[in-house]
Amino acid sequence: MTEWVFILLIVLLISLIYPIIRARFFSPVTHEVPGSGNNNRPEVKNLHKYIHQLTVRIGSRSVYEYEKLKETEDYIEMVLKNLGVDYTLQTYKWMGNAFSNIIVTIPGQEEPAKVFIIGAHYDTVFGTPGADDNASAVATLLELCRLLKDYQPSKTLKLIFFVLEEPPAFKTHHMGSYVYAKRAKEDKEKIYGMISLEMLGYYSNIKGAQMYPLPLMGLFYPNVPNFTGVVGNVQSRKLVKKIADSIKKNSPIPVETLSTIKFVPGVDFSDHGSFWKMGYPAVMITDTAFYRNPNYHTPNDTIDTLDFSQMSNLLPGLLQAAKDLT
Repeated sequence: MTEWVFILLIVLLISLIYPIIRARFFSPVTHEVPGSGNNNRPEVKNLHKYIHQLTVRIGSRSVYEYEKLKETEDYIEMVLKNLGVDYTLQTYKWMGNAFSNIIVTIPGQEEPAKVFIIGAHYDTVFGTPGADDNASAVATLLELCRLLKDYQPSKTLKLIFFVLEEPPAFKTHHMGSYVYAKRAKEDKEKIYGMISLEMLGYYSNIKGAQMYPLPLMGLFYPNVPNFTGVVGNVQSRKLVKKIADSIKKNSPIPVETLSTIKFVPGVDFSDHGSFWKMGYPAVMITDTAFYRNPNYHTPNDTIDTLDFSQMSNLLPGLLQAAKDLT
């Protein structure tokens, strides 16, 4: 009996690791630099400008590269100031240094005590430029700040740039999102939903290049990585549907959804997981990370591998989702 249990565990482990390893064998896709045709749109230029600064001029920005991380924080603050967007800092200390979440608050006009959050982390794994992970989401959030700066929601909307999502802070109480969510819980902040923007820029039309955490999922989901995923736990399934509906109605990009238990590998691998721990409904919007992008957590996660046309196609849907939910 013990031997059969061991064999089953080995088979399960292999089935979980295989999709990630297989995704690594697909050749990275590269795209033209924005500046011509449909890639000449203002939002595309803005996305490219932000990501170029983060990945080419700053580069790797991990907890082990404190000056680079502070440079990233300063850059985000500078962009917000230039946009005329007010913000506050939530600062805490770890490893002898001070780290800050950057919080843009758009007050609710009718029910200001109710809060909805859209966030993205701005750090990277050490030694990686982090174009997809997670400059793509930071740039998208900056564009949302621009597009929403004159918006007057019924409920309060917060756009938060979280620090320290990556290892060694990953899944610990040192994550910027955990610090925020924990203090929000202690302060009885009425958060009724949260979106984590996590890797939004890698797409291709290669059949078979999309992998999934469980073997049979490929029977129900596309094998071409040209869609955006909206992922949540079972408790957040209504929020998953609302967000997916908003994106589908306002963006040409295909959308797939998943509401499941957190033990499915990858579904809690970002800042929304911190909010789940505090009992808040939260979802992740993602290109599915290592289940499609062979550059994940490597030096090859560069700006030329991002599809800026698709990223900009997602923006109208995210913008409408923010408005529909607040």
